[in-house]
Amino acid sequence: LAGDFLLARASELAASLGVEVAGLLANTIGRLCEGQLLELQHAFDVQRSEELYLRSIDGKTASLLASSCRIGGLVAELPRDQVDALTSFGHSYGMAFQIVDDVLDLVASEAEMGKPVGHDIEEGVYTLPVLLTLAGPHGAELTALLGGPVDPDQRDRAAAIVRDGSGITGAIARANAYAAEGRAALSMLPDSPGVVGLSAAADYLLDSVEAAAAV
Repeated sequence: LAGDFLLARASELAASLGVEVAGLLANTIGRLCEGQLLELQHAFDVQRSEELYLRSIDGKTASLLASSCRIGGLVAELPRDQVDALTSFGHSYGMAFQIVDDVLDLVASEAEMGKPVGHDIEEGVYTLPVLLTLAGPHGAELTALLGGPVDPDQRDRAAAIVRDGSGITGAIARANAYAAEGRAALSMLPDSPGVVGLSAAADYLLDSVEAAAAV
């Protein structure tokens, strides 16, 4: 109920900011639900495509950050081209953020993540590093472990296979590409502490996952 209450208050605040912001929030909530449902629809699916993965994170993560940046620009009454640039940054940053989070699920420690390493695998959520590994030389070995519920030993073995393959580096490269798109969008905005901070956030995001993957 706490989440429902916060959503109600967010809707109330959005309504006070005007029709465009209220409509944007409503649309974002719908996209969040669609992205999450798409992920659930393909749980334990070793045939899940990269396209379906990207569609899911576009909805459940990137849409939220894109809308957050857009609302900030609208409330600040920035020129429309700057609002659009902020929206593009938020979307690209959101895509990179989710990919990084999915990589960290496989390379960070349980203490850092607050959940077991490979938790997504255990839940049947096959993320980009897993999908890239399934399509590579270790695909057959990984496929034999996945496709249904796994015990902790199978989960750990599957996570190790992904870490030993090219899925981690491939996913980080994709996150870097999205982060670069976000920085390019910021170049359309005048220099300010806010723009510097957003760019630094993208840098920190990628630095953190690259450090974790190198351990």
